[in-house]
Amino acid sequence: QVHLVESGGGLVQAGGSLRLSCAASGLTFTNTVMGWFRQAPGKEREFVATITVSGGTTSCADSVKGRFTISRDNAKNTVYLQMNSLKLEDTAIYYCTASKATFLPINLHDYNYWGQGTQVTVSS
Repeated sequence: QVHLVESGGGLVQAGGSLRLSCAASGLTFTNTVMGWFRQAPGKEREFVATITVSGGTTSCADSVKGRFTISRDNAKNTVYLQMNSLKLEDTAIYYCTASKATFLPINLHDYNYWGQGTQVTVSS
């Protein structure tokens, strides 16, 4: 059974930083594309970032480009999301997700497994 467990969320002031982690188990991590999505209250779940199996290529949403960085450690079966220069509008539940795709998907329907999410709240 696949488990994705996020950690690292919390309350931070605008302009601050957080690093989210996601520990994966029950899948062949080195063959799995990983990603992050987020969902703010009253809004649809949206793509944040994704990373290839090797970690050599990433893709981020325009809204976070230059501020957020996705990375992975295949030895630890863990994917990270480094979030800098946080804004009020980054407040959301952040979800770790895994895909069997052979490309970098940005559509949530292309992802097969989801974590429970971790809350990120940015205050003024």
